[in-house]
Amino acid sequence: MDKRFSNLFGLTEEEAIALLDTPLDQLAEDDSRYVAASELVNFPTERSINALMRAVQNTDPSLDNRIVRRKSVESLGKLQAQQALSVIRTCLADEDCYLVENTVWAIGEIGTQDSDILEEIAQLLEKPGQTYRVIIHTLANLDYQPALERIRKFVDSNDKPTASAAISAVCRFTGDYTTIDQVIALLQHPNVYARRLCIQDLIDSRYYDAIPQIAQCPVSLVFRLRGIRLLAEAGIPAGAITFTEIQPSLEQVIFDHPKSLRLVHAYDETPTVEFLIRELYDTDFGRCYLATQTLLEAYPESAGEALMATYTAHAHNDYGAHYHVMKLLGWLKYAPGYDLLVEALHNREPQFQKSRAGAAIALGEFGDPSAIPLLKAVLETKIWDLKYAALMALEKLGDTTAHAIVANDNNWLIRAKATHTPASL
Repeated sequence: MDKRFSNLFGLTEEEAIALLDTPLDQLAEDDSRYVAASELVNFPTERSINALMRAVQNTDPSLDNRIVRRKSVESLGKLQAQQALSVIRTCLADEDCYLVENTVWAIGEIGTQDSDILEEIAQLLEKPGQTYRVIIHTLANLDYQPALERIRKFVDSNDKPTASAAISAVCRFTGDYTTIDQVIALLQHPNVYARRLCIQDLIDSRYYDAIPQIAQCPVSLVFRLRGIRLLAEAGIPAGAITFTEIQPSLEQVIFDHPKSLRLVHAYDETPTVEFLIRELYDTDFGRCYLATQTLLEAYPESAGEALMATYTAHAHNDYGAHYHVMKLLGWLKYAPGYDLLVEALHNREPQFQKSRAGAAIALGEFGDPSAIPLLKAVLETKIWDLKYAALMALEKLGDTTAHAIVANDNNWLIRAKATHTPASL
């Protein structure tokens, strides 16, 4: 489990357990049992697991306690606590649909082949008011074939993420992929959540032919990179695909220029610079990419100064906009932004990880050889996509000597990159 974003509140295991066990009527004003349940995911010990199980078994009906139960179940799932399965299972019959959702998800994370548990989950497909997507996703991943016909009823659901999960599951169970194009079509859906979630369904389907389309989907590169990486990790050992086949899509995503995307939004007329800058803060990256493309095409001379101004005012704290600003500074080759890119390259705050890789790509766009030692230095990182971006930037600067440095890297994608020629972008 990736823990770079965990333990944000700094509680020790003992403090978190004590807080989680505190009776509701004895909590201080600033105490949060929810935070305690969240923090215990950092401590995969019997003590932590037992504390989380006690929290799940606390059936006080107050809203605060219901929320704590949901988080406790989620943490047990993340810990893959097999010994907690019987306790978690009791929540499948709870009236709190959000607790049921977390319970189904947690069981999927822990894993089970217990047909009684799987059937109990499958029966939730017939219960009103449930989050059917999570149920379908879990049943498919646990390969519970007896749920097929019940899942098939959802392929025409008005809720597109639910329909996507159902179509994916039916394809997997039957081996008939004639309807998978309906899932691929959602990569261009106007709703950002539908776009993100259908990538997961294509991963689950092991539908390797979708990799180029995933690369073109206008969502954050985090979702696209994960999709390509997981499909590659399944398909390459199976002999279904090769690194050479996925390399162009992989590097297209890491470079992440809007011209390589199939954008789902459009402007009736060219907006002002001010409007476009504000769009960089949108949570739908499809809108951010459209704004990026328009800034490059319509305002190549004035966008750089505007980007520096928005960075000073807001983007230094907004990790989404920060990323787009870094990439734009590189494509605009805006010289006053060079030092900002160097700063971003070395920013170790976890929420700015995308910006580190974005800054590496941007430094390559500047064409300044003084960036070469800086890019080589980040090859010591354990973050694979940052390392890969640095290698691409070094290639752009005409330096391939770093390939030998990473030829035996722990990450297979970096090793593959070190032995293959640059993909054509």
